[in-house]
Amino acid sequence: MSWLFGIKGPKGEGAGPPLSLPPAQPGGEGGGDRGAGDRPAPKDKWSNFDPTGLERAAKAARELEHSRHAKEALSLAQMQEQTLQLEQQSKLKEYEAAVEQLKSEQIRVQAEERRKTLSEETRQHQARAQYQDKLARQRYEDQLKQQQLLNEENLRKQEESVQKQEAMRRATVEREMELRHKNEMLRVEAEARARAKAERENADIIREQIRLKAAEHRQTILESIRTAGTLFGEGFRAFVTDWDKVTATVAGLTLLAVGVYSAKNATSVAGRYIEARLGKPSLVRETSRITVLEALRHPMQPSLEARVRDIAIATRNTKKNRSLYRNILMYGPPGTGKTLFAKKLALHSGMDYAIMTGGDVAPMGRDGVTAMHKVFDWASTSRRGLLLFVDEADAFLRKRATEKISEDLRATLNAFLHRTGQHSSKFMLVLASNQPEQFDWAVNDRIDEMVRFDLPRQEERERLVRMYFDKYVLKPATEGKQRLKLAQFDYGKKCSEIAHLTEGMSGREISQLAVAWQAMAYASEDGVLTEAMVDARVQDAIQQHQQKMQWLKAEGARPEGGQAA
Repeated sequence: MSWLFGIKGPKGEGAGPPLSLPPAQPGGEGGGDRGAGDRPAPKDKWSNFDPTGLERAAKAARELEHSRHAKEALSLAQMQEQTLQLEQQSKLKEYEAAVEQLKSEQIRVQAEERRKTLSEETRQHQARAQYQDKLARQRYEDQLKQQQLLNEENLRKQEESVQKQEAMRRATVEREMELRHKNEMLRVEAEARARAKAERENADIIREQIRLKAAEHRQTILESIRTAGTLFGEGFRAFVTDWDKVTATVAGLTLLAVGVYSAKNATSVAGRYIEARLGKPSLVRETSRITVLEALRHPMQPSLEARVRDIAIATRNTKKNRSLYRNILMYGPPGTGKTLFAKKLALHSGMDYAIMTGGDVAPMGRDGVTAMHKVFDWASTSRRGLLLFVDEADAFLRKRATEKISEDLRATLNAFLHRTGQHSSKFMLVLASNQPEQFDWAVNDRIDEMVRFDLPRQEERERLVRMYFDKYVLKPATEGKQRLKLAQFDYGKKCSEIAHLTEGMSGREISQLAVAWQAMAYASEDGVLTEAMVDARVQDAIQQHQQKMQWLKAEGARPEGGQAA
């Protein structure tokens, strides 16, 4: 509205002639100066108000009313006012939008803070629960340890009490025996003195009684002899004079002799039949047909489980189909589980088994052929099928062409080859040998499958050590039936260390090592097997194994697959 005061607008448009200011009243200033001394000074702020500005404004308004641009100026002022209002409204809405955005941001921040708070509280609760669980486990373990210590203390006190009671009882019994012995000796002595005194006093009477008893006994014997002679003489005279009685007596004695001879021969024949059907031949050392034996006394190496399973399945199917059994050769170092393999094979296939050793054949001499035929005849009578296991088979199945063997052993070998020339549906032949290269070629020709037994590896030795430790040490110690206790140490770690140290040992040597631990505990004063005792016995076993290996090297006959520890 600059045109209202006679000033051009921004585009240079003129609003009309410039407004003239009202003329100043003549002598105004002078009059003012003059009146300054006549009027009093103003008392408030309105005293100095100049009304000329209002007059000029009123005059400009009157001129504006008569101007041709009045409507345009008014519409422009209204537009400017609307523009200002719109700008204010837009600023107000922007402000409200900023406030809403600030609220939403504040809500988001609060939600994030709440989420973080909940996460932190959850983590703290989990940490607190874990800590409380750890404390509970620790308290439980402490309680177990305390309970174990308390039980051991109570057991020790009970043992001491029992020992004291046993000592007191033994002392009481010994004292009673001593007093009883003294009283018995005094009584015997008194009785002997009294008897001697009575005998001395009644010596004449006793001698007369003895004389009368002897005379009476002599008279009785003479009368008996006289009466027996008379009766025997009359009976013999009557028997001789009666010919029918003599004939009957002779016939009875003859029939009695014939009956005794017939019964003896019949008993011999029946015994041989029963022995052939049910008896065990002399060459058979062990069989499942006589007694039920424990088939798994020793563990099998895990590497042979698959082979055993395959052969056992084939043998079982052969038995079900009543087909012909195959012959198997097992070879390898001693103590690697060949005998156990045969027992387990018989167990899985549902057959009986019999074990014989080749070393028992040679000492039989001429009876070897008969014994060999007896074994195979007996094997053919099994209803379930018989697994005939020949241990140390190379002792009598040697080469006939190169080996120097006796004629009796050669005949026994020929009998064996004759009975095994064809496959049988009654028995299965399993041979075991440490030196299979010494077999006669005819024996090799009768073998259908060969199974090699190597020394146990690291994991197999650890399994054997753990099993034998549990069998010979841990189980007797926990059952409490034997005088054996076990000190506290890490058994699993110790078994792993022993398995590493016993490289090259067989399963039998590991079993002997476990038995040695048990014997060492029995030999101790308190019967407790400590870790130091276990380590000492392991070192002794390692030295013994090394010595055996040196002997084998010196002989040039070390088993195949053996390694020094």
